[in-house]
Amino acid sequence: MPAPLDIDQLQTFVAIVDNGSFTRAAEQVFKTQSAVSMQMRRLEERVGKQLFTKDGRGVRLTEEGEKLLNFARRIIRLNNEAMSAFDDNRLEGSLRIGTPDDYADRYMPDIISRFAKTHPNVELYIVCEDSNDLAERLKRGELDMALVTHNPRTRDSEVVRTEPLCWVASANHALPGDRPVPLAVGRHDCRWRQLAVGALQGVGRDYRILFTSWSATVVASAVLAGMAISILPESALRTGMRVLTQADGFPPLPPVQIGLMRRPGAPASLTTALSNHIIASLDNISPVELEEKYENGTAIQQSPRQPRLRPGHILASW
Repeated sequence: MPAPLDIDQLQTFVAIVDNGSFTRAAEQVFKTQSAVSMQMRRLEERVGKQLFTKDGRGVRLTEEGEKLLNFARRIIRLNNEAMSAFDDNRLEGSLRIGTPDDYADRYMPDIISRFAKTHPNVELYIVCEDSNDLAERLKRGELDMALVTHNPRTRDSEVVRTEPLCWVASANHALPGDRPVPLAVGRHDCRWRQLAVGALQGVGRDYRILFTSWSATVVASAVLAGMAISILPESALRTGMRVLTQADGFPPLPPVQIGLMRRPGAPASLTTALSNHIIASLDNISPVELEEKYENGTAIQQSPRQPRLRPGHILASW
């Protein structure tokens, strides 16, 4: 059986990546530069691959280093979770966290479950609003943390997840013909709405806003009823939806990024603990390839959790 990876070496490895150099990483992990170099040599020997290459005065990851980085972060987070579960000095208090309702529906159950197991004495107050309102509430001190759609033009947030953004329509209704594309989107300041409108304008395709709501449930209902087309992150696709592509006349969209915001002055121990659980939970949502079978000419999905869709896929229940 292969020997396990060393947590201390992995922590140093991540510190080097985050700081961009062995020297700054050594200061962060309270080791000499020679000790850091020795740890990386041993880690490279352990995995049998070169992890870093020179990049000017600093270093950058090799392809194999990039591969290890994802595992290293997850191993460290899981180790921290395990240790906190046996910590007699468990955290206590309360945290106010905001999230859009679609993020709450997809991500919060797993986050809350993981967090409650390791920090049963911390009470979470959860507010569901759109990202812009959450950012404003955080500024006013009404929230401690917020999970938002990352938009560097309007607010600062730490990117904790990136995934494809898809055009979606009903799988059970015909697409609109030459008439303007009927859209179901968020309010005028919604980032996804801006991306959808900008993409259609970029290819000269007419559209009209048919439904406007910050509620993901309302938008999804309009799509499933065949009344409108919308854009959704890959993990938000629902049974009965079809992904539209350039072959259908819809331009490609940039990926969506989910960001995490923290209020300055919020309890650092609590926000750090919850942040770790959020990031670990989002990391655990791994893309899977669809396994399909065909029944009466309809593609039937067997793996509903964040499918990695190919063009034209239809999501349908058994």
